[in-house]
Amino acid sequence: MKKLLLGLKPYKIGVAIILLLTLFRVLAELYLPTLMADIVDYGIVQNDIQYMLEIGGWMIGVAAFGTICACISSFYSSKVGSSFAKDLRQKMFYKVESFGVEEANRVGISSLINRTTNDINQVQQVTMMILRMVVLAPMMCIGGIVMAVSKNAKLSLIFVVAIPVLALIIYLVIKKGIPLFKVMQGKLDNLNGVLRENLTGVRVIRSFNKEEFEKERFLRANEDLTSTALRVNKIMAVTMPIMMIVLNLSTVAIIWFGGIQVDKGNMQVGDIMAFVQYGMQIMFSLMMVSMIFVMMPRASASADRINEILDILPTMTDKVSDGEMLNKGEIEFRNVSFSYPLAEKPVLEGLSFRLQPGKTTAIIGGTGSGKSTVLHLISRFYDVNNGEILVDGKNITEYAQSDLRHAIGYVPQKAVLFSGTIADNIRYGKEDATESEILEALETSQSKEFVDQLELGIESQISQGGTNLSGGQKQRLSIARALVRKPRIYLFDDSFSALDYRTDANLRKALKKDITDANVIIVAQRVSTIKDADTIIVLDEGKIAGIGTHEQLLISCSVYQEIVKSQGVVEETV
Repeated sequence: MKKLLLGLKPYKIGVAIILLLTLFRVLAELYLPTLMADIVDYGIVQNDIQYMLEIGGWMIGVAAFGTICACISSFYSSKVGSSFAKDLRQKMFYKVESFGVEEANRVGISSLINRTTNDINQVQQVTMMILRMVVLAPMMCIGGIVMAVSKNAKLSLIFVVAIPVLALIIYLVIKKGIPLFKVMQGKLDNLNGVLRENLTGVRVIRSFNKEEFEKERFLRANEDLTSTALRVNKIMAVTMPIMMIVLNLSTVAIIWFGGIQVDKGNMQVGDIMAFVQYGMQIMFSLMMVSMIFVMMPRASASADRINEILDILPTMTDKVSDGEMLNKGEIEFRNVSFSYPLAEKPVLEGLSFRLQPGKTTAIIGGTGSGKSTVLHLISRFYDVNNGEILVDGKNITEYAQSDLRHAIGYVPQKAVLFSGTIADNIRYGKEDATESEILEALETSQSKEFVDQLELGIESQISQGGTNLSGGQKQRLSIARALVRKPRIYLFDDSFSALDYRTDANLRKALKKDITDANVIIVAQRVSTIKDADTIIVLDEGKIAGIGTHEQLLISCSVYQEIVKSQGVVEETV
């Protein structure tokens, strides 16, 4: 928590204003009981109306001054706390943006979302409470003790008993609460994960009639979180009644022993009333501290989780962009091997080949053979374990990631579109793309026909995730997004799978016509999609089973022959 609160440095002027106003507020509140004692002892007892009116006016003025200070202080604490949380969310977002795929998968998407929203919200609430109370409570407590002792030192011994009792209660709450709050945040991550899977997989759940199963799964996660929350809240619920008992017993003790002092003539009635007020201020200041400490465990757990993200160092080192542009887009794999984190065996082993600009290279193979992984390595979503990948004769790690990816047009296996217009989504590939460039990309990707049928054309809205489009339409728009960029390297990761054979053939024909000097790599399952490629690489269990043209592989590669044979049967039945 302390590490995060260092982020308040940019707001030191606001914090200083809060501290100054808090000091004035405390002085005002400490002065009021003394004025009240004077009214009782010198006004009411002596029946001096004029004195009562004068001191009463002073009390109103002091109370109004304290209230104004409290209001302005609360405003600034809210402003500083909200701004601090805004900066923290921004830091978290930028940090997550810098993560590679490995770091994001390690933490988990639902956990990252929860940490950026719920955990930061917890820290924000406690920060505002700290700014309002962490200075107010000690000042009020110390000031109250000083004023109480000045009234009657012997009677102040009551606080010698009461304060340690309250301190012990606070200590026990912290000791029991912090571990449970950490567990609770983890269980909240789990609940968010289940909910996220239900929302993203709603079609699969309904198609397999698994609604009841998912309800049970959510119920278990919800009950698990609830049981932990109940344990925490039981501990917190006991705190306030115990404190009120201590407060009320202290008040009774003050009145009891104070009455004896009055009876002996050692104190006046007004001093007793003032002493009760100072006692209340001391006790309430300790209760404010307890409220901070009640919220601190959860905020501390949240702060630890935020710091975990901010302290993660990306496994891939990146160079500062020097604006170096890839001229040709030639790619070479030299004895490349790669394993995913915690995988039992390598996904790719000993891959060596060269991909030339102006040529189309296809990669085909069975499920799990490592086809998509090759494209992930070229895009540098991961770094290789052994060997090296060269782009234009230079190791891929020597480029800044932004410079490398600027030269790549990547179309993922699962088409991803964002909420906004069709034009906005296409411009994701090139921010300053003109309307004519967008229309050209739509034409090449075979998207123009269905876009023209929409009432607003390229200004038509796409819902989040592209749910108002078919799978084939989403694929074609994601291809158009890559085409508008006009990169040196095109990576198509099984991105024709949702297209019918006619659209697939027309698209490949348009690509061959429009892309003449770029390096095109296509990962595909269908032989019909890649048989016209200049070079076909066949992968089998992460190793190269054959390299050549369609005709050459039909003669020399048994793995390719099996793929063609199996798909030939399928194509005859279509």
